[in-house]
Amino acid sequence: MTKKQRAKIVQEELEKLYPEVPIPLEHKDAYTLMVAVALSAQTTDKKVNQVTPRLFAVADTPEKMAKLSVEEIKELIKEIGLSNSKAKNLKKMAEVLVEKHNSVVPQTYEELEELAGVGHKTASVVMSQGFGFPAFPVDTHIHRLMKQWKLTSGKNVVETERDAKSIWNENVWNKLHLQIIFYGREYSPARGSREKDYITKMLFEK
Repeated sequence: MTKKQRAKIVQEELEKLYPEVPIPLEHKDAYTLMVAVALSAQTTDKKVNQVTPRLFAVADTPEKMAKLSVEEIKELIKEIGLSNSKAKNLKKMAEVLVEKHNSVVPQTYEELEELAGVGHKTASVVMSQGFGFPAFPVDTHIHRLMKQWKLTSGKNVVETERDAKSIWNENVWNKLHLQIIFYGREYSPARGSREKDYITKMLFEK
């Protein structure tokens, strides 16, 4: 089976499983999405969704966040890992948005990635889920499954993202990256049983 054939099967099976894919992080606009994604590093979306209502009740705009002290932000997100550095980043991010971008989240990778706490993956999520631009944010689930399905030999998420974009048409990127994440969580977790991972079996078992 060629790589192209495997990619086609993956896409078809994921479309059957997840014809609709909700955005996992709760948010109301591009700013609250960016904050939620920045908070999700090395923690679960579920945990972020438990913490952000309290945070957004106090600071759901860059202006409000910038007015809080780092200690106040940390207190609101203390249940999340790396809360110290994340609190500093959220304050710095908000200050730059207010001063440089008139409190509006920019719509380019370059400007997004200049913000504190925003790496390429976070910028890709904001471009894709916040603004609807074609993007393929690669997280650890996607990186692992793409390697498992022999759709990439990427040594890191940057190489895996490049391969994903070359395999699939850009009109499916925004949906497909979420479908792969949902599949990884439900059928092929990094830890625990992968008995349910029928796509991998379908691709490689005779």
